[in-house]
Amino acid sequence: MNLEGGKALAYAHYKNSTLTSLNLSSNNLGSERGQALADELCKNTTLTFLELHFNKLGSEEGKASADALCKNSTLTSLNLGNNELRSNSTLTSLILSDNELGSKGGKAIADALCKNTTLTYLNLSSNNLESEVGKALACALCKNSTLTSLILYKNKLGSKGGKALAKALYKNSTLTSLNLNSNNLGLEGGQALVNALCKNITLKDLNFSRNKTSKRTQKIIIHTQNPPNLDLSIDRYSNHKLLNATM
Repeated sequence: MNLEGGKALAYAHYKNSTLTSLNLSSNNLGSERGQALADELCKNTTLTFLELHFNKLGSEEGKASADALCKNSTLTSLNLGNNELRSNSTLTSLILSDNELGSKGGKAIADALCKNTTLTYLNLSSNNLESEVGKALACALCKNSTLTSLILYKNKLGSKGGKALAKALYKNSTLTSLNLNSNNLGLEGGQALVNALCKNITLKDLNFSRNKTSKRTQKIIIHTQNPPNLDLSIDRYSNHKLLNATM
């Protein structure tokens, strides 16, 4: 698709009031056409599914897409896999929450994170991410040295995903904030985090409420050598009770 065709399509996308699904994968959209689509995405009120993988979209288009998603209130599925976000040198914050990325989308983001050297904030909340994505993100955290905040609220990482991320905390020395609220980590995932926090000294904020972890697991975290600010406010036990509990 040439430049004019891409821009014309973006304009038509804005004017259209019935289209709900659009697949533009493998169209070599590039920067200008990607930017045009992001601009129109801010205005569109009907599209729920947008496929943009294999389109050579780079850092500016990634940022534009993230900004557009803050304004768009209808899109539920967005695939930005296999683009050039991994090679960007400017993007520092990426918010892709509530987009149903799923396994493929989540793994694509994790793959990009392995090679990215500028991103400091990543929000992947409510994206139906399961244990395999948790493992992929854990692998990325072992290689990435810039990300400081990772938000994974309301996904489905489970105990396997939780254990993988806990293992990554042994190696990662830059992450300071981790939100694992509502991921069904369970007893095993919670215990793995406990073990990791005995070694990790950089994580300062940890939210893993609504994860069905045990009272003992939560108490141990409170009493680690360098305990993070812990949010368990909606779990079985409140912070107040934990702080006043004995081991």
